[in-house]
Amino acid sequence: MGDGNKVIFSGRIVSLLIEEHELPDGRRASFEIVRHSGGAAVLPVMEDGRVILIRQFRPAAGGMVWEIPAGRLEGGEPPETCLHRELREEVGVRAASLERLGEMLTAVGFCDEVVHLFVARGLTEVPRALEPDEYIDVVPMAFDEAMAMLRRGEIPDGKTQLALFLYQQRNVR
Repeated sequence: MGDGNKVIFSGRIVSLLIEEHELPDGRRASFEIVRHSGGAAVLPVMEDGRVILIRQFRPAAGGMVWEIPAGRLEGGEPPETCLHRELREEVGVRAASLERLGEMLTAVGFCDEVVHLFVARGLTEVPRALEPDEYIDVVPMAFDEAMAMLRRGEIPDGKTQLALFLYQQRNVR
């Protein structure tokens, strides 16, 4: 980053900046960049092999969206801490183990958000604790049904698509 950086907006979830950067050929250019603390998302896998997807109200997407549980990293917390919180709040489960699947950049053209992807196993029920502005349906389903939904275009969420593909690719089910 250069000295010509300007904060346009700073909110609870994101900040928008105009930043000056040096290009690989030495020229300098200004870029609009959204800064985000990052997130973590998890594919919960039940003992019988079913996975848990959620349908969550997402105003930016125009309504209910199929996805896996996810949350924003708070204050530099480890992704695992975030996921244990989100599993409890959104799904009402505790995971005995979390296995890293990978990570993704959500919108590399203008945002620095990184989402860490995991699989959760050894699930036990705990009381659910949704945030006041959350509306979430919890839907256990066969993994093959989740993949069929993905093929039919019913799961537009990128983190969920990637987690399902990585899970399938690694033959961990």
